[in-house]
Amino acid sequence: MQPIHILLLIACYFGILLLISYFTGKNAENDAFFRANKQSPWYIVAFGMIGASLSGVTFISVPGWVEGSQFSYMQVVLGFFAGYFIVAFVLMPIYYKLNVTSIYQFLEQRFGIVSYKTGAFFFFISRVLGAAFRLYLVAIVLQKYVFDEWNVPFEITVILSIVLIWVYTFKGGIKTIVWTDTLQTLFMLLAVAVAIYYINNSIDWSFSDFLHAEDLKKYNDIFVFDSFLVKNHFFKSFIGGMFITICMTGLDQDMMQKNLTCRNLKDAQKNMISFSTILIVVNFVFLTLGALLFIYAERFDIAIPVVDGKVKTDLLFPEIAITGGLGIMLTIFFLLGLIAAAYSSADSALTSLTTSFCVDFLAIEKKDKDDQIKTRKITHILMSLVLIVVIIIFKYVLNENVISNLLTVATYTYGPLLGLYAFGIFTKYKIHDKYSWIVALCSLLITIVIANIPPKLLGGYQIGYELLPFNGLMTFIGLILIRRK
Repeated sequence: MQPIHILLLIACYFGILLLISYFTGKNAENDAFFRANKQSPWYIVAFGMIGASLSGVTFISVPGWVEGSQFSYMQVVLGFFAGYFIVAFVLMPIYYKLNVTSIYQFLEQRFGIVSYKTGAFFFFISRVLGAAFRLYLVAIVLQKYVFDEWNVPFEITVILSIVLIWVYTFKGGIKTIVWTDTLQTLFMLLAVAVAIYYINNSIDWSFSDFLHAEDLKKYNDIFVFDSFLVKNHFFKSFIGGMFITICMTGLDQDMMQKNLTCRNLKDAQKNMISFSTILIVVNFVFLTLGALLFIYAERFDIAIPVVDGKVKTDLLFPEIAITGGLGIMLTIFFLLGLIAAAYSSADSALTSLTTSFCVDFLAIEKKDKDDQIKTRKITHILMSLVLIVVIIIFKYVLNENVISNLLTVATYTYGPLLGLYAFGIFTKYKIHDKYSWIVALCSLLITIVIANIPPKLLGGYQIGYELLPFNGLMTFIGLILIRRK
């Protein structure tokens, strides 16, 4: 498939998104942009959230992670499932009761303005980095298979990617995204199904043959119980996955903003539980695809791509789909799935960053109505510029699998949020609010120091995802120290 054909495909795809944006963005009021007027059907939100949760990271990076970690990622996914129940029945009732636009307004009501700004700040950093990770993956794929041939710099590729998102979200915001995410989830799941079919067909396997093949056995180990010292031990992965969900969904304005567009709490809870159940199956399918990709690459002597001298297992899926000789249909569906996977999370990230910055830092609700819309639009542009800069920086600093980087960053930035919310929900203490940012910062620094202790100094113990609840615990203890008598 020629680069010009790929660009035409992308143009057609975004034409559809712009059409959806036209119909959903007719009302440019802030309530539609921030909360979709609280009229979103729960089942539409649930289906769309699959794509937003998986993103380009799952679409490319999880299959590429299979060689190094096998199917042990499913241990984390099972933890996700437990975490979604806590989000649905502990956190969401609080948000609906308070009728918040930004979920960090809870911290203002519970502790004060400094805690509120601290929570919003940590979300801002977390979401900028998370969205940049996801878009970085798409940008390097487009760069390698399209723009390199035309000698277009990587920086221009990134700018074009962000501009496309801005164009279809700047009016409708979350109201548009609820519906575009549904379309994007569909394309992503179709892409995976088509890829599995074509690869199996090329090896002369049925799907049943693949599941019973000896080749699969060296990739499909799920549970790790051998030694508690290893990073991916079941208990550490499960607990870490549970807290990752609590933080990256329940304490994340991006994910909760979609849930808060449902008509009522009951609908939002139905959305969360149905979505989390489907997510287990979908993640397993992605790991299955990953094993199939490595089996295919080994059989047909396809080398794992190298970018800037670094081996990138993240790029094995696009390498096989685009240049692996499996036909034009797989290439088309892969590209549609890739674009859908990336932009289904990136568009909502851009909208949630705009929402959080407007509400949490600019107090937009206190401005005149005309000034509110103007402020929102300017902020939307500024958030786009921030993402562009961070993605370009990533090109020069990332050297690991992207999902590994993403989860590592989450243990640092979401820990203070976890501690603040846990202290606010499970205790009745007031605190000296002006010191809360110091507690959060100290917790972050302590966690970074501990994360970088060599395993040999800990008797061979490898620190994993349990670092996130530890980070939250440090914040919790710090808040106890600054509580009011």
